Amino acid sequence: MSLLLFPLRGVPEDEADEVRELLTEQVIDFYETTAGNWGMSMPGIWLRQADDVEKARALINAYQQQRAISSRETYKQLKQEGLQQTFLKAFIAQPVLYCTYIFAMGLVIYVSIKLLYEFGL
Repeated sequence: MSLLLFPLRGVPEDEADEVRELLTEQVIDFYETTAGNWGMSMPGIWLRQADDVEKARALINAYQQQRAISSRETYKQLKQEGLQQTFLKAFIAQPVLYCTYIFAMGLVIYVSIKLLYEFGL
């Protein structure tokens, strides 16, 4: 019976590639499913053999701990150099886009509240 080892929804492509490479190096038999044409299916890496579950989970847990440590170090380094992405920097880079988003959010809130008052709720 196949077992879901690693869900891929929301996972960066580089992380998914590294997990695939890790499993291939350790000769763990797996296959991958996509989200499908409409994104409704479960994208993930599945194991074919139930015997490999403990070994594969241990490998992925160790990999994710190492990735978290390196990501934190990268963030700290970028923060010290003043190069990390902030909301203000993103807004300055694309002000029209962010103003459009803010306007759209305000419009949705306004229409929602207006409808509530019109229906007397």
